Amino acid sequence: MHIWVDADACPSVIKDILFKAARRTGLPLSLVANHSMSVPPDKHITLTLVPAGFDAADDYIVEKVQPGDLVVTNDIPLAADLLAKNASAINTRGDEYDKSSIRAALTMRDFMDTLRSSGEHTGGPKAFSQRDKQNFANSLDRLLTQGMRAK
Repeated sequence: MHIWVDADACPSVIKDILFKAARRTGLPLSLVANHSMSVPPDKHITLTLVPAGFDAADDYIVEKVQPGDLVVTNDIPLAADLLAKNASAINTRGDEYDKSSIRAALTMRDFMDTLRSSGEHTGGPKAFSQRDKQNFANSLDRLLTQGMRAK
Protein backbone atom coordinates (compact mmCIF):
# COMPACT_ATOMS: atom_id res chain seq x y z
CA MET A 1 0.00 0.00 0.00
CA HIS A 2 1.25 3.44 -0.97
CA ILE A 3 -0.21 6.74 0.24
CA TRP A 4 -0.44 9.48 -2.39
CA VAL A 5 -1.35 13.11 -1.70
CA ASP A 6 -2.70 15.65 -4.16
CA ALA A 7 -0.65 18.13 -2.16
CA ASP A 8 -1.19 21.54 -3.78
CA ALA A 9 -4.37 22.27 -1.83
CA CYS A 10 -3.84 19.93 1.12
CA PRO A 11 -3.93 21.76 4.46
CA SER A 12 -0.70 21.67 6.49
CA VAL A 13 -2.48 20.09 9.45
CA ILE A 14 -3.50 17.15 7.22
CA LYS A 15 0.04 16.78 5.87
CA ASP A 16 1.30 16.61 9.47
CA ILE A 17 -1.13 13.76 10.22
CA LEU A 18 0.06 11.98 7.07
CA PHE A 19 3.74 12.43 7.98
CA LYS A 20 3.09 10.84 11.38
CA ALA A 21 1.14 7.98 9.78
CA ALA A 22 3.96 7.25 7.32
CA ARG A 23 6.51 7.15 10.14
CA ARG A 24 4.23 4.97 12.31
CA THR A 25 3.32 2.45 9.61
CA GLY A 26 6.44 2.51 7.44
CA LEU A 27 4.24 2.96 4.38
CA PRO A 28 5.56 5.11 1.53
CA LEU A 29 3.98 8.58 1.38
CA SER A 30 4.28 10.58 -1.84
CA LEU A 31 3.18 14.19 -2.04
CA VAL A 32 2.63 15.40 -5.59
CA ALA A 33 2.54 19.14 -6.26
CA ASN A 34 3.42 21.76 -8.81
CA HIS A 35 5.20 23.96 -6.27
CA SER A 36 7.87 23.27 -3.68
CA MET A 37 6.89 22.63 -0.08
CA SER A 38 8.56 21.50 3.09
CA VAL A 39 8.59 17.78 3.88
CA PRO A 40 10.38 16.17 6.82
CA PRO A 41 13.52 14.17 6.12
CA ASP A 42 12.30 10.59 6.20
CA LYS A 43 13.01 7.65 3.92
CA HIS A 44 9.26 6.96 3.60
CA ILE A 45 8.26 10.49 2.56
CA THR A 46 8.86 12.00 -0.89
CA LEU A 47 7.80 15.12 -2.73
CA THR A 48 7.38 14.93 -6.48
CA LEU A 49 7.21 18.23 -8.33
CA VAL A 50 5.26 18.18 -11.57
CA PRO A 51 5.16 20.97 -14.16
CA ALA A 52 2.63 23.72 -13.59
CA GLY A 53 -0.46 23.06 -15.60
CA PHE A 54 -4.05 22.01 -15.42
CA ASP A 55 -4.33 18.58 -13.72
CA ALA A 56 -0.59 17.82 -13.96
CA ALA A 57 -0.48 16.45 -10.40
CA ASP A 58 -3.73 14.54 -10.95
CA ASP A 59 -2.41 12.96 -14.15
CA TYR A 60 0.82 11.93 -12.41
CA ILE A 61 -1.05 10.30 -9.54
CA VAL A 62 -3.42 8.42 -11.87
CA GLU A 63 -0.44 7.16 -13.87
CA LYS A 64 1.45 5.91 -10.78
CA VAL A 65 -1.33 4.63 -8.49
CA GLN A 66 -1.77 0.90 -8.04
CA PRO A 67 -4.80 -1.10 -6.85
CA GLY A 68 -4.97 -0.92 -3.07
CA ASP A 69 -3.16 2.42 -2.80
CA LEU A 70 -4.74 5.30 -0.88
CA VAL A 71 -4.97 8.82 -2.27
CA VAL A 72 -5.80 11.99 -0.33
CA THR A 73 -7.55 14.50 -2.59
CA ASN A 74 -10.43 16.95 -2.63
CA ASP A 75 -10.67 16.60 -6.42
CA ILE A 76 -13.80 14.58 -7.18
CA PRO A 77 -12.97 13.77 -10.84
CA LEU A 78 -9.54 12.55 -9.71
CA ALA A 79 -11.21 10.39 -7.05
CA ALA A 80 -13.44 8.87 -9.75
CA ASP A 81 -10.38 8.00 -11.87
CA LEU A 82 -8.68 6.44 -8.85
CA LEU A 83 -11.68 4.33 -7.92
CA ALA A 84 -11.74 3.03 -11.49
CA LYS A 85 -8.18 1.80 -10.88
CA ASN A 86 -9.24 0.06 -7.62
CA ALA A 87 -7.43 2.53 -5.39
CA SER A 88 -9.03 4.17 -2.36
CA ALA A 89 -9.61 7.91 -2.09
CA ILE A 90 -10.36 10.16 0.86
CA ASN A 91 -10.77 13.92 1.09
CA THR A 92 -9.12 16.17 3.66
CA ARG A 93 -12.27 16.25 5.80
CA GLY A 94 -12.22 12.47 6.19
CA ASP A 95 -14.94 11.57 3.69
CA GLU A 96 -14.14 8.41 1.78
CA TYR A 97 -15.06 8.31 -1.87
CA ASP A 98 -16.47 4.98 -3.00
CA LYS A 99 -17.94 3.51 -6.14
CA SER A 100 -21.50 3.82 -4.85
CA SER A 101 -21.26 7.54 -4.00
CA ILE A 102 -18.85 8.96 -6.58
CA ARG A 103 -21.49 9.42 -9.29
CA ALA A 104 -23.63 11.57 -6.95
CA ALA A 105 -20.55 13.57 -5.93
CA LEU A 106 -19.66 14.20 -9.58
CA THR A 107 -23.24 15.25 -10.35
CA MET A 108 -23.28 17.69 -7.42
CA ARG A 109 -19.89 19.10 -8.45
CA ASP A 110 -21.11 19.65 -12.01
CA PHE A 111 -24.31 21.26 -10.73
CA MET A 112 -22.36 23.66 -8.49
CA ASP A 113 -20.02 24.50 -11.42
CA THR A 114 -23.07 25.33 -13.53
CA LEU A 115 -24.45 27.59 -10.81
CA ARG A 116 -21.14 29.41 -10.42
CA SER A 117 -20.71 29.87 -14.16
CA SER A 118 -24.19 31.40 -14.37
CA GLY A 119 -23.15 34.03 -11.83
CA GLU A 120 -24.64 32.47 -8.72
CA HIS A 121 -22.59 33.01 -5.56
CA THR A 122 -22.35 29.59 -3.88
CA GLY A 123 -20.24 30.64 -0.90
CA GLY A 124 -17.48 28.07 -1.25
CA PRO A 125 -16.49 25.40 1.26
CA LYS A 126 -16.87 25.91 5.00
CA ALA A 127 -13.78 26.69 7.07
CA PHE A 128 -11.62 23.73 8.03
CA SER A 129 -12.33 22.80 11.66
CA GLN A 130 -10.88 20.74 14.49
CA ARG A 131 -13.70 18.27 13.89
CA ASP A 132 -12.63 17.94 10.22
CA LYS A 133 -9.08 17.22 11.38
CA GLN A 134 -10.31 14.53 13.77
CA ASN A 135 -12.60 12.99 11.12
CA PHE A 136 -9.67 12.81 8.72
CA ALA A 137 -7.37 11.19 11.31
CA ASN A 138 -10.02 8.60 12.21
CA SER A 139 -10.81 7.75 8.57
CA LEU A 140 -7.12 7.56 7.70
CA ASP A 141 -6.43 5.16 10.57
CA ARG A 142 -9.34 2.95 9.55
CA LEU A 143 -8.29 2.84 5.88
CA LEU A 144 -4.63 2.19 6.70
CA THR A 145 -5.60 -0.62 9.07
CA GLN A 146 -7.83 -2.18 6.39
CA GLY A 147 -5.15 -1.80 3.74
CA MET A 148 -2.42 -3.30 5.88
CA ARG A 149 -4.64 -6.27 6.86
CA ALA A 150 -5.33 -6.91 3.16
CA LYS A 151 -1.61 -7.30 2.52
